[in-house]
Amino acid sequence: MAQQDEVKTFEELGICEQLVNACKSQGWLNPTKIQVEAIPHALEGKDLIGLAQTGSGKTGAFALPILQALIESPQPFFACVLSPTRELAIQIAEQFSSLGSDIGVRCAVLVGGVEMVQQTLILGKQPHIVVGTPGRLVDHLSNTKGFSLRKLKYLVLDEADRLLNEDFEKSIDEILNVIPRERRTYLFSATMTKKVKKLQRACLRNPVKIEAATKYSTVESLKQLYLLVPAKYKEFYLVYILTEKSGCTSMVFTRTCESTRVLALILRNLGLKAIPISGQMSQPKRLGALNMFKAGECNILICTDVASRGLDIPSVDTVINYDIPSNSKDYIHRVGRTARAGRSGVAISLVSQYELEWYIQIENLIGKKLDQYPAPEEEVLLLSKRVSEAKRLSQTKINECNEGGKRRKGQGDEGDEDIERYLGFKNGRKSKKFKKK
Repeated sequence: MAQQDEVKTFEELGICEQLVNACKSQGWLNPTKIQVEAIPHALEGKDLIGLAQTGSGKTGAFALPILQALIESPQPFFACVLSPTRELAIQIAEQFSSLGSDIGVRCAVLVGGVEMVQQTLILGKQPHIVVGTPGRLVDHLSNTKGFSLRKLKYLVLDEADRLLNEDFEKSIDEILNVIPRERRTYLFSATMTKKVKKLQRACLRNPVKIEAATKYSTVESLKQLYLLVPAKYKEFYLVYILTEKSGCTSMVFTRTCESTRVLALILRNLGLKAIPISGQMSQPKRLGALNMFKAGECNILICTDVASRGLDIPSVDTVINYDIPSNSKDYIHRVGRTARAGRSGVAISLVSQYELEWYIQIENLIGKKLDQYPAPEEEVLLLSKRVSEAKRLSQTKINECNEGGKRRKGQGDEGDEDIERYLGFKNGRKSKKFKKK
């Protein structure tokens, strides 16, 4: 590896001039560590298992070799990339489209929450790259006339540790049964467990294993802190931290979908620009919230783990774990939303008396003791009256909206629409890129 460590440019990795120029237009002046180690093996035609910290350039590590192979042998349905979440799939497709814009690369995104007819029309245009979630891809393979991956050359499992779990097992098996065995297969993730049998199921042939990070690690530019808080005061501490970081862009992770909505309402009642995103929201609303956050219209995103994997939002300064994840590996993915690509960032975990065991598991996993975030309780409790009143108003608004929805529709769905309007969602707002796809 000594020689590879000296590589400074994409040209020296063997990337062709067209793609080198595409990298420059993306602002990629030098390859990252995972790109340096993975791309030469990929260009030699090897299967890969890549372990790298989130935000380290994994997408480029598999997209560039695939696009270079596509330039040499163009054909429809050349590569398929699988992702565990819809948002990550859309982001990967955007990366392929950006890197391949000068060579006419066509991409299709196959995710749930969108009508299949719309996606079928895209598939009819014979895209080169298909990016999707396993369940929706299986739906199209089963039901979309004329669509198959029998000539597929590349299969990528991004966030492979999630895709190799039981949740996706049936769908992954169905996909593997209908694609060629003679193909290149890449598995990439920030965390990887030794699921030998499941890796064999993915039909890797003598894969090169690349570890551009220790097994479970966070980047050095990330400052990680914790704060022990009584559960009943958690909202006060959250508001205290967000007020102290009022000029920052923050992601706040909660355990439940309901919590995202309630916390966003509380924060907005306090004058903070917060917006929620969770798996219970429709796909256009999820993408609308993400776009508002990326555009800076709201600087606080309240989210579940639907937003913890792979999303690249360079402007995120702070990640707050309002609820500690019960699976300690999810912590690594959450805090990886900040301090990306060499930037600095801060992660703060609010630890209640009921979450101490989960927090200790996180420290054991990452192999370090975290420093305490300075938040004097007497200062925090000065906020108690304002926050309690904001919470009361939020609960009143939820009750009013839900009652209004029941009166109009006989159920609560329209109440959700009322709350979303109150939270600042714009009627009919959708991602332009998503609409296009």
